Amino acid sequence: MIAGARYGHTNLIATDWRALSRFYQELFGCVAVPPERDFSGPDLERGTGIPGARLWGEHLRLPGHGPEGPTLEIFHYDMLEERPEVAVNRPGFGHIAFVVDDVPAAREAVIAAGGKAVGEVVTLTNAIGKRLTWVYVTDPEGNVLELQSVPR
Repeated sequence: MIAGARYGHTNLIATDWRALSRFYQELFGCVAVPPERDFSGPDLERGTGIPGARLWGEHLRLPGHGPEGPTLEIFHYDMLEERPEVAVNRPGFGHIAFVVDDVPAAREAVIAAGGKAVGEVVTLTNAIGKRLTWVYVTDPEGNVLELQSVPR
């Protein structure tokens, strides 16, 4: 086991990092963690493997984990690759999940704020025998989110 390992952050690369940051702050209660980032230079180029790279953005404290909890890092590179179509079954990172009180209402709020529906709201019995309601949606930039209720 790696000594001292603990979860730190998840990164999203955005076409408009400010708008995407507002989306997460307004809908999910994420809180900006200053300062805003503006990186460029040889260290960034070596670390990313991208010659001439420059990025901007900020970290958002995720809700429900206190002032020292993990963050969602939203960055924009000055050079962006094309994005593939949304697919929840693509290998690699699949989605970010938020626990909400009312899944259908949260789905509608995400869609009203520029996100898109991916699937339908489903209620099932999970692996520990609890009823769970969930749905996949995307944020305005096509990143997949899972909205789920707390099993009771």
